[in-house]
Amino acid sequence: MNSLDLTFTEITPRLHQLHFSIGQAYLWRDDQELTLIDAGWAGAADEVDAAVRSAGLDPARLRRIVLTHAHRDHVGCAQELADRHGAEILAHRLDAPVVRGEAPVPDPILLDWEVPLYEHGLTVPVAPPTRVDRELEDGDELGFGDGAVVVHTPGHTDGSIAVHLPRHGVLFTGDTVAAVQGVTLGVFHVDREQARESMRRLAKLSPSMVCFGHGVPLTQDAAAVLSAAAEAA
Repeated sequence: MNSLDLTFTEITPRLHQLHFSIGQAYLWRDDQELTLIDAGWAGAADEVDAAVRSAGLDPARLRRIVLTHAHRDHVGCAQELADRHGAEILAHRLDAPVVRGEAPVPDPILLDWEVPLYEHGLTVPVAPPTRVDRELEDGDELGFGDGAVVVHTPGHTDGSIAVHLPRHGVLFTGDTVAAVQGVTLGVFHVDREQARESMRRLAKLSPSMVCFGHGVPLTQDAAAVLSAAAEAA
C-alpha cells in the first residue's frame, strides 16, 4: 500500500475511510454486504482488497460501488474491483457517459489559486473507461445503509451526487464540499454557483456525520458546521 500512500481508517464499526495521497473513498458495511462510495486510484485494486481484509472483512462481499462523480481519483479501480467481486457500478445519468469513456471529462472553470492544485491532481493515474451498471437520478434508493438515497448535487460536475443515509445521519458529499482547511465549498467546479446551491441543499439535510471526497470526516457538530460553511460559501 505504500506506493499509493493508502491508509485505511475506521470511522465507525460500519464505516471505514480509504485515504490516498489525493482523494479518498469510503467503505460501508451492512450485515452481509459491503459498499464502496468511490473507488480511489486506478491500479489500486490489490491495495484496496488488502486494506479491507486488514479490518477482518471479506472483499468478496463487495456488492456495489457508488461513484459520486466521474473524476479520475473517484472512478479509479472501480471496474477492476467490480469484475473481481461481482459488484455493480452506479453513477448519475449525466456523468455515466464520462465514466464509460464515451464523453470527455468536462473542464472546470478554475480560479487563479486553483490552477497549481488542479495540475497536481493530474498526477493521479487516469481511470480507464469503466462500465456503469445502473444510472442514477435524484432520490433513487441505493439498496444499502438502511435506505441510502441519491442527492443530485450538480456544479462540481453535471452529474455529481451525494449519498445520504438518513437513518444513520451520514452524508457523503463527493467533491461538492471539502474539509482541507476547514469545511468549505470544494474546488474545480464546472459551475461554481450551482455547486454553492448544491452545498446549501446538503446543509438542509442536517447530517450528524459528513464524509468528504477530500478532507477529514466531520463527526462533531456536523449539521451546524456544514450549515455555517454553506452560508459562508
